Amino acid sequence: MGAGHSHSHTEHPEPTPRMLAARRKANWILAGILIPLTLLTLAAMAFMWPSGSKDGITLASPYAAAPGVTFDTGKIQRVAVGSCSDAQASGDATAQPPNEGSQCTFAYTEPDKGGNPVKVVINPDVAKSHGVKPGDDIRYLNLSKVQGAAGQGAPAYVFVDFVRTLPIIFLAVLYAVVVIAVARWRGLRALIGLVGAYVVLVSFMLPGLVEGKPPLLLALVGSTVIMIGVLYFAHGFSARTSTALLGTMFGLAITALLAAWATDAANLAGVGSHDAATLTNISDNISISGIILCGLIISGLGVLNDVTITQSSAVWELWELAPETSARQLFTSAMRIGRDHIASTVYTIAFAYAGAALPVLILVMLYERPLGDALTSAELSEEVIRTLVGSVGLVLAVPVTTLIAVLVVKATGIRDSAVKAGAPAVGAPDWVGSDAGAALAGVAADGGSSAVGQPDWSAPDDAGAGPATRRGRRAALRG
Repeated sequence: MGAGHSHSHTEHPEPTPRMLAARRKANWILAGILIPLTLLTLAAMAFMWPSGSKDGITLASPYAAAPGVTFDTGKIQRVAVGSCSDAQASGDATAQPPNEGSQCTFAYTEPDKGGNPVKVVINPDVAKSHGVKPGDDIRYLNLSKVQGAAGQGAPAYVFVDFVRTLPIIFLAVLYAVVVIAVARWRGLRALIGLVGAYVVLVSFMLPGLVEGKPPLLLALVGSTVIMIGVLYFAHGFSARTSTALLGTMFGLAITALLAAWATDAANLAGVGSHDAATLTNISDNISISGIILCGLIISGLGVLNDVTITQSSAVWELWELAPETSARQLFTSAMRIGRDHIASTVYTIAFAYAGAALPVLILVMLYERPLGDALTSAELSEEVIRTLVGSVGLVLAVPVTTLIAVLVVKATGIRDSAVKAGAPAVGAPDWVGSDAGAALAGVAADGGSSAVGQPDWSAPDDAGAGPATRRGRRAALRG
């Protein structure tokens, strides 16, 4: 009974004034740097906000149908191969007139809107590469009214694409369930933050590129706003998150400068890209080089965020384990973690881009071109530069983030002789022994625990394990 009373008495000790002062000091240091930067970024975003006007843009959308033509969907009932004589007219704009006696693939499809099955002509490239089978949901062009009125022999129904709604929804739901099940509320906040990031991308960055806004400034401002929202929303308002944000901003700046130089020095103009040629022809305001520059910066956001938040957390965890560690030792230990992370992340970037460029890599291999020519060609140079630029910014962000985190931790000023001696921290409850006292005092030095008066969203889920563990002591101190 007495033990239970003692446990309840020490479960939620009040932080000492010295601890609160240490927290305030760490947060004020970071706030003095980040608040002006955030206000400047938001002001630049408001100044550059696109009007949304599409004047001067002439775009023939492939999804725009002529009068009497509709895009319909349906489910394939059976597939047959027959003569292409009915597919020689203009109904299939993507195919050349076939040779006499050639064979085409037809899918007898039941329309989703009801009615008798229709005979849909399958594009030769789709029939050869992937094929179609009964049960597939497809989208097709319905030319029946137009062709019937014209009295031509062209196919009345032409394949456009597969309907992928259900598989994508299933994967999205599965991904969300797995993230939330493992990461819990933090995972849910990360998913919501991801939605917010795409809102910034779609409503600010993409229209800005279309209207000819400065691509470098557009990418920097948009990426910074995304990182501010994502980091704080997913990881909470804390000194360790603020430290990661500073490191991320540094990495973004380095990536942006390198991307601007590389885009000009390597003459990245999107030559050979069908999409780039289409964009060039629809408006004089659109700069393909600017789009490539913006893409180089955006592509590294996720990995950059990953390494900076990891390094910031590593410094705080190491400090809490050994608060008497010197700044040099703390930096050295955290950098050992950072080097392992750098190595694995560089592989991640390289393989991600290689996977996206596999068709081009296969073509380059079949052409049997020298490796140097292939890597510097128009087809591959953009991916190579994207990998190198992103990796440089990533690598340099690691030591900078680590250094900032060490300086913030040490700036809290908690260097009591009681901590060095292993004695209980001032104001600590009776259950804190020598080792526990050192750990508890280290928590006091953690400016990243939470700002005064703010909820600590980064509290561990197992904090209720009790004061017998380091996490339990952290939870007790916060309470």
